[in-house]
Formats: sequence, structure tokens, C-alpha cells
Amino acid sequence: MREALLYEKLPDSMVRCGVCQWHCRIAPGKYGVCGMYRNQDGTEYNLNYGKVSSLAADPIEKKPLFHFFPGTAVFSLGSLGCNFHCVHCQNWEISFAGSDGLEQGCREIPPEAAIDMAQRYGCQGIAWTYNEPVIWLEYTLDCAKLAKIRGLYTVYVTNGYASPEALDAIGPYLDAWRVDIKGFSDKFYKELAKVPHWREILEVTRRAKDKWHMHIEVVTNIIPTMNDDDTQLEGIARWIHDELGELTPWHVTRFYPQHQLRHLPPTPLAAIEHACEIGKRAGLKFVYAGNVPGHRSESTVCYSCGKVNVQRTGYQTDIVGLSGSRCKFCGAELNFRTTGGAA
Repeated sequence: MREALLYEKLPDSMVRCGVCQWHCRIAPGKYGVCGMYRNQDGTEYNLNYGKVSSLAADPIEKKPLFHFFPGTAVFSLGSLGCNFHCVHCQNWEISFAGSDGLEQGCREIPPEAAIDMAQRYGCQGIAWTYNEPVIWLEYTLDCAKLAKIRGLYTVYVTNGYASPEALDAIGPYLDAWRVDIKGFSDKFYKELAKVPHWREILEVTRRAKDKWHMHIEVVTNIIPTMNDDDTQLEGIARWIHDELGELTPWHVTRFYPQHQLRHLPPTPLAAIEHACEIGKRAGLKFVYAGNVPGHRSESTVCYSCGKVNVQRTGYQTDIVGLSGSRCKFCGAELNFRTTGGAA
């Protein structure tokens, strides 16, 4: 256990957690919503420090991040628990696991060992993913500091529900914020993830870009009958365009039945392509269809001259037309991050 980095002591040995936007008030002996922060006699502790349930050397495109160090490998780590309880979660075995699984289902990997493993496996960066990374803030922060010293880039694959204070703690050491914007209505977020105040996700994401200059890419998993309506998709696309910029990649991904939504069908291809069109009509230059192998939108095509800059087939990536962050054919800015991984 580690004492939590962000919390407030309250009367009667209560604590208020400051890690995410739930701001849980936790009584002695009790846990926050995520299950990974506990009040022990008036002191808040993080329970999953260094506890790793999942790890892999992945293509960065699998996160998915398409405009961030394309073609590189990233060392991906996950733990247990989550501050969302999404009914369609594909990693529910770990994200819904409680603290009792930390000893049986996890291995202990200190930050120094994690960075050593990343470099030993030939990875250019490290990502915290599979479950929500902010709920092991203390560990990811220690890892990120070491990663920057060792010249690795750093990535959060996040639901965006971190508190501004948590973002600011790790902001100096985090290069990419790959965020889910799952929908664009109170009703949807309550139904899908049991989250009441989702608009703070937008505020924190904008803060990641404006204050900390992180590379941002947005993912929306299109779920039939839940968030596939034009109102929500147009809302997301307009917000990305207006607040993050027209060059921000938007990945609209195909839903496959998981967890408590096994009764729904996979997203029809026509719905994915309709979402792509909505993004383009909103003025977004890069909209990618995800979970649709071989789709024509997998590759990056310059919006100015129409030539292919990055050719993708599944996770095979060939850089054919980049010069830094620009199109090598016409010079148009494409919003690629290919340098600056080290501090």
C-alpha cells in the first residue's frame, strides 16, 4: 500500500479522495468507487501500487494512437479496478475486480523494473491501459518520471474522469492522452457507466491539451441503440473540432457484444461509416473506423493533396509520406507527434 497522493482529511476520520471526479467521501475501513483507494484509520491508501494484472509489448496503433510515434512498440501495463462500471466493458475481469484479487491475480513490478522491461522488449514508450490508469496514480506517476529520464514516451489510455489535480500531478511527465468520449448525453453516461457528471471529462481533456500540451486522440465506441444517434455523434464531433482542433484524430470503433450487453448485435458497418461522415461534415480532417479490419479509413491520407502519408493494414504500419508532423508531398500540417518523447 502507498499513502494516496491526493486526498483531504475530514472530521470523524473520514477522507475525501482527490484522484478522480467522484471525489469519494470514504469512511474508515471503506473503499472508494474504484475499489483501489481505502480509508485506514483516517489515512487514505492506494492499494494497487505496483500490482500489474496485464502487460504486453503492443503496437502503438492498438491503443489506438495513429498520429503518435507511428510504427513504434509501446509497453502496456494494467492493474485492477476502475472508477467506471461500464456495462459493455471488454476488460471487465480486471476492471471489476476488487482488492481481494491484488495478491492472487497480479504480479509485483516496481517502477524501475517496468521501465527496464519496456526497454528490454524494444519499446519506445510506456502506456497505462486495460483498466483506468488514474486509479493507480501514484504508481503511474513514479513510472512516468523514470520513463522521461530514460527517454521513453508516456501514454494514458483513459476514460477521462481524472480530477484536474491528478492531471496536473502527472501532466509534466505525460505525452499522450488517449481518451474515450463515450457519448454526449447525461442519459447515456448514466446508463452505460453509472457516471452522473460526464462533462468534466471534456474539461479535463481540454486541460490536457491546453495546459500540458499533450497529444490527444479521441475514441467513441458506437453501440447500437445507445449512442449511435446523430445528436450524440454530432455533439462529439463538433466538440472535438471546436475545442481540440480539426486535426485531432477521432476513432469511431465497432462495438462487439461484451459483458452485460451481449444481447446487442455488433455495430453495422453502415453505422460506422455514417459516424465517419458526421465527423467529416463537422470539419475533422482525420476520422478512423476502428475494429473494422481492412477499412479504407485505416490509413492516413493528406487532406490537402490526397496522398497517403501512413499506410496501415491492421497493425502493420508503413510511413510513406511524413516529414516530421507534415505531409512530405505538400507540406500540410498533419498533427503527428514523432519527437519529444524524452524530457
